[in-house]
Amino acid sequence: MRMSVEQPEAAYYTVRDGAKIACGLCPHECGIAEGKTGICRSRKNIGGRLIATNYGRYVSIAVDPIEKKPLYHFNPGKDILSIGGKGCNFRCAFCQNDLLSQGDPSTREVTPHALAEEVKNCGGNNIGIAFTYNEPFIWFEFIRDTAPLVRENGQKVVLVTNGFVNEAPLSELLPSVDAMNVDLKAFEDNFYRKYCNGRLGPVKRTIEESVAAGVHVEVTLLVIPTLNDDIRGIAEQAEWIASLSKDIPLHLSRYFPACRLNIAPTPVKTLVEAHAAASEHLNYVYLGNTGDPEFSKTLCPECGNALIRRTGYSTEVGGLDNTKCGKCGTEIKIIRDA
Repeated sequence: MRMSVEQPEAAYYTVRDGAKIACGLCPHECGIAEGKTGICRSRKNIGGRLIATNYGRYVSIAVDPIEKKPLYHFNPGKDILSIGGKGCNFRCAFCQNDLLSQGDPSTREVTPHALAEEVKNCGGNNIGIAFTYNEPFIWFEFIRDTAPLVRENGQKVVLVTNGFVNEAPLSELLPSVDAMNVDLKAFEDNFYRKYCNGRLGPVKRTIEESVAAGVHVEVTLLVIPTLNDDIRGIAEQAEWIASLSKDIPLHLSRYFPACRLNIAPTPVKTLVEAHAAASEHLNYVYLGNTGDPEFSKTLCPECGNALIRRTGYSTEVGGLDNTKCGKCGTEIKIIRDA
């Protein structure tokens, strides 16, 4: 049956010898034979042309609290329409959403204009759209066409991403992106190669370039026992993030068994130690999946005043005077413009 949403030619590819295609979207740079797809399963060689077969095809859509992304310093207390498709350019053994990223769920269709209208009609507490649930960069062409329409309506565009994308497509999208949460899955290249089928260097570059472009960036680390929970390594990661800005929020999230990995859940004690180590370098470090609201609070880095309290996804912004600490007047690196 013919799709009502056209599958366009993909961006960023070249034709190699014969009809084989070299995809240039992400650092895998897959060589794709006729009738085949790359690792992400979203770009297919059809007759010597690379086609974005995932264009406008989504699996899940819902209005979420912005804190769920997680973004704690980007319009706290607001909601955001969240949408995701299927596929990913990683194969994380511990994926928390593998039914979408590594499975083959059924999809529905939406055009860029229809989605932008949906965002606009979501209500007053909704600030825009988040491309999330699976890897957004493999949805490059659809986001490229949709994001400017959303921003023309005065609303925000968010990416929740693994950051594994080549420099040129990243640079093309960044002007249409307001905020990102990037999963920095470990601070060792060997971990990326063994457990994610990826590499660390391109992810670091994505974070660096996004910060330099003025995009609001927050970073998440899923702390997995015995694999990436070394406190010195987490401190090293935090120190590197601080070299870009001490005000970049770092979310240390508790791992639970998922996908192909069956290690026991992260002890909360480990997360508390990691929080202390990372806080030596960064102003804002949070713990996720612990159930303890103490580690979800935003505190003034100067006087320790509680600026924002979070219980689950309920957010109370009580200690801020716009973007300043209501007690000592320190300017807090937080965006409240929606």
